[in-house]
Amino acid sequence: MLLALGVVKVATAAQLRALVLPGTVDAQTVRNACKDLKGAGLVESVGSTSRPGKAGQPVTEQLWNLTTAGLAAAATELDRPVREMGGTARDAAKAGAAHALKVTDTIDAFRQSEPLPTKRVARTQQPGAAAAVPAQPAAGTRPPGLGKLRGWMTEVALPVVGTFTAPGRGSLRADAVLTAPEDGVPVLFVEVDNHTEPPAAVADKIARYRKFFQRSAKDHLGRDVPLWSTLWEDSGLGGFPSVALVFTKPVGPRVMQERIGEVGRLSQEHWQGRWHTDYTSPGRQARRLPRLRRRARARHHPGPARRQGTARAGVMALRPQCGRDPGAGPRHPRRPPRLPPTRRRAPRRP
Repeated sequence: MLLALGVVKVATAAQLRALVLPGTVDAQTVRNACKDLKGAGLVESVGSTSRPGKAGQPVTEQLWNLTTAGLAAAATELDRPVREMGGTARDAAKAGAAHALKVTDTIDAFRQSEPLPTKRVARTQQPGAAAAVPAQPAAGTRPPGLGKLRGWMTEVALPVVGTFTAPGRGSLRADAVLTAPEDGVPVLFVEVDNHTEPPAAVADKIARYRKFFQRSAKDHLGRDVPLWSTLWEDSGLGGFPSVALVFTKPVGPRVMQERIGEVGRLSQEHWQGRWHTDYTSPGRQARRLPRLRRRARARHHPGPARRQGTARAGVMALRPQCGRDPGAGPRHPRRPPRLPPTRRRAPRRP
């Protein structure tokens, strides 16, 4: 539980069950664990949220977050410095943490934790007889996910100016960052949109991502390298890292596609490349924020980890491209164009 809360900062018992114990029958095991951690002074519950129940009536759920001591303990579990852990999210939990809960759902959707069969713990036993508790069957197989829980970070500062520890004005915070080299994902930045901001504000985030990716720094040899590559591994494919925009509000397919299209149109100058030619290839795109590819109607796979009322989400994925700057010159020396071979005419017979 400490590890999960150290990553997502605030969550309900049902969400923690989906992240850590998806094979359990219900969330009561997680609630008991949170109460034990609360008694030890490591977690607290200072807020609540509500969701629609089976009959349509709202169901209130407690929100759990770390204390200062729990944040330090979670840093030890994650093997991270405390300064990189962020805050305890106490204020967000008091306000209901609507955005943070959607980020937690998004992380669970990316991970697709495979539920394992579990057994209930027999609390009491009759003398001379063992309590027979049947094992719970595993749920249906979920599609392959990305990364492990330890590979996720939330509320990561991305300085457009300033430093990572002291970002300046105009900088942004990524909702989540995934590093999963075991799945071929050196780094993936994730932004979660709840339809609380206009499309122009979401497009502005893409512009600031591009500014952050364009920043450079000196490495240990004094060479200029991208600032982001000093913290995360470069894929070697060229271009910038991938950015995924996840739209979580259940608004229907048509409205979802309209919002995705509007955000894409307003941010087009930052992700659409310019074509240029040389003698080595028919055309390449100049470096821009990664090329846009859309994938709609992505959703949580049905399973015990899926929260009741979880809606389908739209995903806008900005993928890295292998373009080069036009001013960088051709990759190889220019070669003269090939001319078609000439045909020799047979001499005329006298």
